[in-house]
Amino acid sequence: MQHAPPWRRAAATLAVITFLGCNGDPSTTETDADSSSDASSESSDSGASTGAAASSSTSAGVTSEGETGAEPGAIVYLGEVWADNWSSMYLHDALIMEDSESITTERSFNSEVFTFEATPPFLLNVVMKDFIENDSGLEYIGSPMQQMGDGGYIAQISVEESGELVAVSSADWRCLTIHEAPLNKDCEKSPAPLEDCESAISAEPEGWKQDDFDDSGWTAATVFTAAEVSPKEGYNDVAWDPSASLIWGGDLETHNTILCRVWVNG
Repeated sequence: MQHAPPWRRAAATLAVITFLGCNGDPSTTETDADSSSDASSESSDSGASTGAAASSSTSAGVTSEGETGAEPGAIVYLGEVWADNWSSMYLHDALIMEDSESITTERSFNSEVFTFEATPPFLLNVVMKDFIENDSGLEYIGSPMQQMGDGGYIAQISVEESGELVAVSSADWRCLTIHEAPLNKDCEKSPAPLEDCESAISAEPEGWKQDDFDDSGWTAATVFTAAEVSPKEGYNDVAWDPSASLIWGGDLETHNTILCRVWVNG
């Protein structure tokens, strides 16, 4: 495990979650994913969905053990993330943020701002997804726009009271791609992509959110430039620290579901 600190369970309190959702294109449409795509989308143990619209809030005291209250010395942190298209974040195994836009939304680009309580050092686990219509890895299937999509993710965590930055998305994050398609990019315009496009799909590793999970076989997150990702709506709603990087799996187009882990010491 990379930089694994001593075992320590941090108390997670879901605090007021403020969504700065940008729905983007007003013509945004909901696309019903077929069963194979659902299987991929549901491979993420996303927990209870926030299901929140702008200005909605939730307050509940929980720990990663499911008990109420927070440990003495817990600090309130501010989290800011942007994803193309969807992400969720866990404090150890407790859900603290889930994208307010469903992964079945074809054009979903939005930032999320939220707070949570934790006692450092603590582990953050992140699920990132790019929209796909099915396991071919394509979108807009059957239309002239049929294509591979592309992803992108950025995050920063700071102490809410002082503004001190304690974590940013970077190559220090350990990541695993569990849905990759198409493996053969020349199938992009196929009239039968489910037949012609190859894929590599696996389930989430058992216990991957646990503190003592061995992620030594995972790879470093790949860092991309803004020019490569072309971040869209919501990205400019956050004042990103220069140290925060846009990250993803090794391929923006074919890595569709990615799991990442990072320890935060501050």
